Amino acid sequence: MKQFLESFNILTKEEIELFCDSVIPKYLKRGDFYIKEGKTCKEVAFVVSGFFRSFYYSSAGEEVTYCFTFENSFITAYSSFISQTPTQENIQALIDIELLTISRQVIEKLENSSSNWLRLFKHLSEQEYIKLEKRVFVLQKETAEKKYADLLRNHADYLNLIPLNYLASYLGITQRHLSRLRKSMSN
Repeated sequence: MKQFLESFNILTKEEIELFCDSVIPKYLKRGDFYIKEGKTCKEVAFVVSGFFRSFYYSSAGEEVTYCFTFENSFITAYSSFISQTPTQENIQALIDIELLTISRQVIEKLENSSSNWLRLFKHLSEQEYIKLEKRVFVLQKETAEKKYADLLRNHADYLNLIPLNYLASYLGITQRHLSRLRKSMSN
């Protein structure tokens, strides 16, 4: 996490140390939830190892996987965290996960202690917005083949750990179509 924070060239070494001293390790087992629909998110976490799926329930009551979050990135139920209202999403561990969490209260204290924190959190918020926008464009614009190829290229080591029903949901296709897609891409 130190390297991740250093990469922004915003915080001093002392501020990075303060952040690292403020995080609380958390471990989730496969299948555990980081947050469930209806709860209010009060923390942000850095994914040290493992990965999550984010999903919601459609109006027909079906689970729709819309995102995977992999290690070396931050995770939170972002709109709930900002607005302090209950979330509509579920974030579930797909394998055992190690997190470093930091509470909203600590983040607010950091923001009040130095303008560097405001700059960093503004930058992270902007990055989250860009990721969200890209995700919307990918879901709306790209084919299942392209989305699968991107996962294969960027996260091949995790791809076989994602249950097929979650992967098919993310790609917006049936499991049968996914099987054909995987077969055609392995040739």
